[in-house]
Amino acid sequence: MASIIRTQTIAGVRYLIQLSPGENAARPKISMGRITKRQAETAKVNIESLVKCKDTGSVMPPVVQEWVNGISDGLRGRLEALGLVARRANLKTYTVDEWVQRYIKSRPDVKEITKGKWENAANKLAIFFKGQYIDDVTIQQAKDFRVYLKSECELQENTLRRLIGLSRQFFNSAIEASLITKNPFMGQSVAVRANPARFFYVTQEMALKVLTACPDSQWRLIFGLARWGGLRCPSEIIRLKWQDIDFEHNQFRVHALKTEHHADSGIRTVPMFPELKPLFQDAFDEAPEGAVYCVPRSMDKGVNLRTQMERIIRRAGLDPWPKLFQNCRSTRETELFKMTGGNVKAVCSWIGNSPEVAMQHYAQVTEADLQEAAKTSLLADAEKKVQDTVQTVPEPSRTEPQEDEGEIDANPCGCGELRELAGCGNSLQNKELYPQGDSNPCYRDENPAS
Repeated sequence: MASIIRTQTIAGVRYLIQLSPGENAARPKISMGRITKRQAETAKVNIESLVKCKDTGSVMPPVVQEWVNGISDGLRGRLEALGLVARRANLKTYTVDEWVQRYIKSRPDVKEITKGKWENAANKLAIFFKGQYIDDVTIQQAKDFRVYLKSECELQENTLRRLIGLSRQFFNSAIEASLITKNPFMGQSVAVRANPARFFYVTQEMALKVLTACPDSQWRLIFGLARWGGLRCPSEIIRLKWQDIDFEHNQFRVHALKTEHHADSGIRTVPMFPELKPLFQDAFDEAPEGAVYCVPRSMDKGVNLRTQMERIIRRAGLDPWPKLFQNCRSTRETELFKMTGGNVKAVCSWIGNSPEVAMQHYAQVTEADLQEAAKTSLLADAEKKVQDTVQTVPEPSRTEPQEDEGEIDANPCGCGELRELAGCGNSLQNKELYPQGDSNPCYRDENPAS
């Protein structure tokens, strides 16, 4: 009437109970999750008994009823769906995929870019927890999902942490809906860490080469805003309008989609740095009459800014750096800290991040910093003064006799005192005073190897 199917997955061995064909020749499978073979055999016997009770209309045996009362809500929900046990009143169960999709649809308040990230996480959860009920997910399975993201999806650590954080968010909403009592993703690391290996400093010389390789004024402005304006690309660059540009006062307004929920509505004023002014002017002169956006090309969904930027960088004779636009933004913030003498409040106001984020994810230590520090000192003419001091320090004469040189200690190792306890060379000295087997140092050979 039923058979056990053993499957090997990334998460480990899984067991399913496959029922015999019904009237429509269907052979439903009941997922048992991660259980032992013996537990699977027990489940098979009890499920077969439930099938018989359904077919004959007989009462469920007490031992089977006891087994049903002890199973998880997820497994019971599957048995309810097959009509093998009575449905519980006012109880609704969801698979992982069903619940996550329901949660995403219930949040019309979030931006499309956020929903896109949620959908990405939902797809990966659906693949890994295929058909599994949300209240069946264990802590170990949540850990296995993390391994799956790293090994099978080959995600970077920070991307992996963001996905685990979203998974935790989805399961927290299930707790609030009283579908589960514990979040299996709690305890996993989700904080995004700085990755120094992906830091890259885009020097002025490199930036000018890239600027020369740009095909037109719009691309020069896109790159310039990232490198010398420190704008987020594409979210802040594509929203920049000509009405935001103030040529008279050499400044412009930036509308940050990422921070528009803050008290300032995500609007900040940025100086029109000398590097940016000719780029703005060139793009303005070439813009058609009545143009609204500074870089209309960037709003075309068919344009992949990253791919085209890589081509431009290679055309400039350079190798693309790890994070094309973020590295430019990071470079600019590092430069501005130096230009303003470390005015953190001003720089973070222009770049649009907090001092904590700036220090952890943006500010860089460059080779120039190392070279400058090697030449800088609080002492005027430090190198010369230290050198002069070193040269004037008198060295001790090697020909002058040392103090008490004429008085030779007849008992340098204090053997006289030791003889009161044990004579030099007796068993006490050899076994207790020199446990490593060393002989009395008064008579030790000069050559320890001999």
